[in-house]
This record gives sequence, C-alpha cells and structure tokens, in this order.
Amino acid sequence: MAREETTLATLYESKLPEPDPTELDPTAGRTGGRAHVVLPAFNEEASLPPLLRRLADLARTEQVTVWVVDDGSADATVAVAESGYGGLDVRVVRHLVNLGLGRAVQSGLRAALEAAGPDDVVVVMDADDTHDPALIRALQAEITAGADVAICSRFVPGGDDRTAPFGRRLLSRGAAQLFHRALDVDGVRDFTSGYRAYRASLLARASAHWGERLIEEQGFACMVELLLKLRHCHPVITEVPLALRYDRKQGPSKLKLRRTVVQYLKLLARDRLSPAPYRKL
Repeated sequence: MAREETTLATLYESKLPEPDPTELDPTAGRTGGRAHVVLPAFNEEASLPPLLRRLADLARTEQVTVWVVDDGSADATVAVAESGYGGLDVRVVRHLVNLGLGRAVQSGLRAALEAAGPDDVVVVMDADDTHDPALIRALQAEITAGADVAICSRFVPGGDDRTAPFGRRLLSRGAAQLFHRALDVDGVRDFTSGYRAYRASLLARASAHWGERLIEEQGFACMVELLLKLRHCHPVITEVPLALRYDRKQGPSKLKLRRTVVQYLKLLARDRLSPAPYRKL
C-alpha cells in the first residue's frame, strides 16, 4: 500500500507545470544592468502617454529609468511626464527654451551618466512613439554579449521603414549610403537611427574627453556626430532590426529635409578636416 501511494504521488508531481521563473523572481530574464532611457521631447504631450505605458510594461521585468528631456515645450509635455505610469521611474530634465535635438540629447546623456553604474546601458530613442520599447531587451542583450554600441537599424534583414514619408525615407537611405562609403565605421548600416544603446562606461570615457563638445550639432545630424566621435574609442558596434512605426506618430515631423541635408554635408566635411584626438581614449 505504501508503495502504491508513493507511485501515485510521483505521477501527480510529474504532471505539475513548471513554475514561471518571473513569478518566483521578478528579476529573472533580465539582460544586464539598468537601462537609462533618454527621451528628447519637444511638444510631445500626445505621444508620450502610450510610449510611457509601454516603457512601464517593460519595467515590470527590466530595470528602467526614463529621462524625459523637455526641450522648451509649449504644451503639457512636462505635466504628462510627471503624471506617473505604473510606478515607472521618470525623471525630467528641462530646457527653458528650445535648444534643438543635439542639446537635448547632450543634456539627457549627461543626466543619465551621473546616475548610471559601469554595467548600465544608456538608450536614446524618439519620444514620438515610433520606436518600440520592447527592443530595449535586444539592445541590452547585444551589450551584454560584448557590443559597446547597439543600433536599431531599418536597413538590416527584418528592418522596415515603409510607414515613414517618402522624403524622410529617401533622406535616411541616401545618408546611409553616403556615410557608409565616406566613413570608416565598422558594423553600421543605419547611421541616422535615433534609437540606440550605449555602454555607459564608453559614453563616460568619451564625455571625459570631449566634455560639452561631445555633441555640437543642434539638429538630427547629432546622432551621426556622436557615432563619429565614439569611433575614436574603437567600440564594437552591432545592429538589431527596427520596424519603424511612423503610423503611430502624433503631429507633424520636426525634421527639416533641406536643413538636415546641409547639416550632414557640413558634418562630413568637418570630420574629414578635423584631426583625431591627441591621446588614446
């Protein structure tokens, strides 16, 4: 009789479902240190709520701090950022006047680096809800695997930019071809992507060298400029596919095509004429 009870108990236990590790340990499945997410924002009161809700969902299993950089918005961007989303850690950095994307990214990176640990990553993404926060896991995995910079790319297999307006697609693809041919940066196809992750220690090294000059471009060319300066640190750069969701964008684009083309060309010329850093980074 005892042997029969033991057998039945063994059969019963073998049919029990395996427990979900995330239920036993909420940190299970995390892919590294904390992700400091920098969101440069100018008049994004309509786009921030759905984006912050998606980031709050991500924060249930990942360590996430969000830095909303309000670049002199005239709407309720600050109020929206400060309203709270499921306990998401949101911190606001304010510019009293609009200084442009470059200065907003610079301010966000500086604030994030002051709080980041050496094992953390700093993610920059657009605040207009066209970037999927779920990709932060893939970016962190790339950093954990040894990359120093991980880029969400529209131009690798699985990437897609079909929802963007034709003029913007033409600019992004043309710039990608131009910079790929003219610049020596391994591992990059999407030079102008605004969605990237950086190893915090890499940014700290670059910031210690360039200081306030880490980003000098005011417009969208700042993303290319940062890559060009970081290349002197000899980083490992990888890319993950990005399906751009321009159909979720609220309001008109802030990118000015002609002005951005001029900025790209000036940046390329300046890079050709500028000497490399005088000491090893």
